[in-house]
Amino acid sequence: MLGYGFMQTALVAAVLVGLTAPTVGVHLVQRRLSLIGDGVGHVALLGVALGLATRTAPVAAALVTAVTGAVLLEVLRHRRSAAADVALSVLFYGGIAGAVVVVARAPAGSAVNLDSYLFGALTTTTRADLVAFTVLAAVVLTVTVGLGRQLFMAALDEDFAVVAGLPVLRLNLLLATVTAGTVVLSMRILGLLLISGLMVLPAACAQQLARGYRSSMLTAVAVGVGVATSGTVVSFYADTPSGGTIVLLAVAVFVLARLARTVRRGTARLADAGAHEDAGAPAGPRSAGPIGPAISRWRGPARPSAG
Repeated sequence: MLGYGFMQTALVAAVLVGLTAPTVGVHLVQRRLSLIGDGVGHVALLGVALGLATRTAPVAAALVTAVTGAVLLEVLRHRRSAAADVALSVLFYGGIAGAVVVVARAPAGSAVNLDSYLFGALTTTTRADLVAFTVLAAVVLTVTVGLGRQLFMAALDEDFAVVAGLPVLRLNLLLATVTAGTVVLSMRILGLLLISGLMVLPAACAQQLARGYRSSMLTAVAVGVGVATSGTVVSFYADTPSGGTIVLLAVAVFVLARLARTVRRGTARLADAGAHEDAGAPAGPRSAGPIGPAISRWRGPARPSAG
């Protein structure tokens, strides 16, 4: 397999997407914005159609339209406007409807084929694509990892973050921008209809397995890289679409992680019940989950009182 040049390029591209998409997804899941990747993907499809129809760079056109749509949605959400939910629907349907119309009205002789952008075509990734993907991945990781603490605080409690002096709106706009960049980065690999899966599912797996923000981020990245590379290998030997194979593996990992958490909780409850029964005391409530450890890890050790 590694003797083929296109597979070497495909594996490198898969690793880049597996690294970047989950780091964005952790922040989106924390904000309960899991579906924003789908909306931005539909807007990016309109940009791809415009780029192909006008015989310009489809990736650049997709990036411009995706960033514009994501920023508009975030501004509406920041104003706590009821129109934010409607705006997401407009992104979903307006983007894909616009792409269909542009393709239908493309000049005769234009090579307009959206299939590879809708469903991904990992093995057609070129060296030039790889360079562009590397630059985008570096930008995304700089934001999601370098500003991880600030983004986490803004996601946990925006009002508290504002009082603490954080530029919440700018941070959220930056996250919206890198979300759009991640969608564009991944569209040739997973497809615009599937990219949200690799952003959300590894983050969801991390919620089942990890405690605290840092461990969740590391777990999500490990799952993302693992399913991206293994899905690429499986798709090569099984002759299946790479994007669908990668996302199906991510779904399988999530199901296993959920089962593991259920078994672990059941075992812990049985152990607690047995211990309290032996001590002659009723079993007390269990802790609320990973939020407490996450806050304590960011805050660090408690300071001594002034008195």
